[in-house]
Amino acid sequence: MANNKEKGALGESIACKYLVKRGFVIIERNYWQKCGEIDIIAKNKGVIHFIEVKSVSREINTDKVTHETLDIYRPEDNLHKWKQERLAKTIQVYLAEKGVSDETDWQFDVITVYFDEKRLISKVYMLENVIL
Repeated sequence: MANNKEKGALGESIACKYLVKRGFVIIERNYWQKCGEIDIIAKNKGVIHFIEVKSVSREINTDKVTHETLDIYRPEDNLHKWKQERLAKTIQVYLAEKGVSDETDWQFDVITVYFDEKRLISKVYMLENVIL
């Protein structure tokens, strides 16, 4: 893969496929406002999910103890406080812009995508209902 932007786009596409297989409906991708961007907005069982996707390239071990669990770095560690604050503002802008009722349930989730470029496989993990 040539660059991080392409890896990010591929990670988001893989995350969308993962969500659709689990019954989610993708409402929007790459929702952008001056205050920030939300990678995926989806709906499942009446709940709106605002999803940040973090992707990383590395060898994926298919044994029980995976390479991911042995590595100190996790992609979700890149979700710094300032990024969380921007996401919270962007979510509020989206809810206001779309006229979403205060009674509507929503949550923030993080999806991590691990690519193994050699073997052309990926693993997806979803951290649900993360507090911003």
